[in-house]
Amino acid sequence: MTEPDADTYALRTSALAETPAPDLPWQPPAPRSYRPCIGLIGAGGIASAHLDAYRAAGWEVAAICNRTRARAEAKAAEFAPAARVTDRYQDILSDPGIDVVDITPHPADRLPIIEAALRAGKHVLSQKPFVLNLDDGARLVALARDRGVKLAVNQNGRWAPHMAWMREAVRAGLIGDVASVHCAVHWNHGWVAGTAFDRIPDLILSDFGIHWFDFLHSLIGGRARSVVAMATAAPGQTARVPLMAQVLVRLDEGQASLVFDGHTPHGPRDTTFVAGTAGSLHSDGPDLGQQRVTLTTRAGVARPALHGTWFNDGFRGAMGALLVAIEDGTEPANGAAENLHSLALAFAAIRSRATGREVDIGSVRALDA
Repeated sequence: MTEPDADTYALRTSALAETPAPDLPWQPPAPRSYRPCIGLIGAGGIASAHLDAYRAAGWEVAAICNRTRARAEAKAAEFAPAARVTDRYQDILSDPGIDVVDITPHPADRLPIIEAALRAGKHVLSQKPFVLNLDDGARLVALARDRGVKLAVNQNGRWAPHMAWMREAVRAGLIGDVASVHCAVHWNHGWVAGTAFDRIPDLILSDFGIHWFDFLHSLIGGRARSVVAMATAAPGQTARVPLMAQVLVRLDEGQASLVFDGHTPHGPRDTTFVAGTAGSLHSDGPDLGQQRVTLTTRAGVARPALHGTWFNDGFRGAMGALLVAIEDGTEPANGAAENLHSLALAFAAIRSRATGREVDIGSVRALDA
């Protein structure tokens, strides 16, 4: 416990008892018996994480599509030798044996493919960020509902072990009402220099930061009201786009902050702190794949024993949540409808960065508006 020091205005910390960590359902979800054939559209770099996760889970990838057929052939040879290879995504959508489609191209290219897949009666897992326009997203959500299929978003960070455990601790009420959330990520994102990612405006906030906007939304729901954001280039960076950004979020009765230092070539660090009315959560580690979580309440300190890593357990969780929803007839935990709220946070932050002003959540419908 901490108590105010009237003389120094510092904090004194007394020793707390070690307590057992609560048993929470933080592991990547998996269907009980549903085993559909999966079609993968887009065999770019991130596809390896998808395919490796599906192979580890024992889920069949029946077809792989890429505009450059050789890429699809290479991915099939490495991860799914029995998969059919094509350079036409329509071949996958017209295959009655494929129930679920994983769509990975960049957002603008992905939009018409998602719509075609839904119209073909396929369940869809979309790569993030889901859409660049919230109205497009709402239209796809409505189309999926009308066609009786599920539409989920590959927000794989939700099943990074530390994020998953903290989210479930909040949902279980272990720290009471959330008062603040503070995430700080210090890593080297300079690998994007010269790649297609280096041409994405606000790359850190829109492509990378979306994981943290989504994590924040999963903790606080609809309490976010406005954001103030900034971004800047780091000294010595070779990427064209700014690799540093930070966001302040005004909540109903609370606050949040996200800090992204994407040009940290030495000594990377990732920390998260969530304060509540009945306790707090803290996660810290040298990178996103190595994190230790601490739960502190009046009862004492609990340190859950987590296993696994974001890559590739997070990708197994994203697809697994969709498969569970199909099997149970429920909305996916990573459903597209909910993801629109995470995108609204990101869009408002990007507008704030561009204007230097505080921006209300929901007031920005598209990145180019």
